[in-house]
Amino acid sequence: MSDVPNCPKCESTFTYLDRDIFTCPECAHEWSEADAKAAAEAKLVKDSNGTVLENGDNVTVIKDLKLKGSSQVVKVGTKVRNIRLVDSDHNIDCKIDGIGQMGLKSEFVRKVT
Repeated sequence: MSDVPNCPKCESTFTYLDRDIFTCPECAHEWSEADAKAAAEAKLVKDSNGTVLENGDNVTVIKDLKLKGSSQVVKVGTKVRNIRLVDSDHNIDCKIDGIGQMGLKSEFVRKVT
C-alpha cells in the first residue's frame, strides 16, 4: 500500500496523489503536503511556556481560576495529574482533587516534569 494520508475533512481512505496535490474523491477536498504538516502543527497543544503537552502529562495551574456557577476557585499551584487532551475550546480534560471533573485551557497551565 502507499503512504497517502486519509482525507483530513472526511477521513476517507480512498485519497490519491495527483502531482503534488492530495485529492479525496468522496468529498472533493484537495490539500498539499505543506497543508497537512501545518494542520498537524496546529493540533499541538502547548502550555503557557510553549512546551508541548501530551495525554497523561502532569501540569500545574498558574493562575487562580474561578469556576462558573460556583463560588469555588482553583488556586495557583494546584497540581493536576494525568491530563487528557481534547479538541474543544477547553483543550484539557482533567480531574482535580476536591473539585472533580473539569476542562482547562492550556494557556493557564505549566507542565511539571
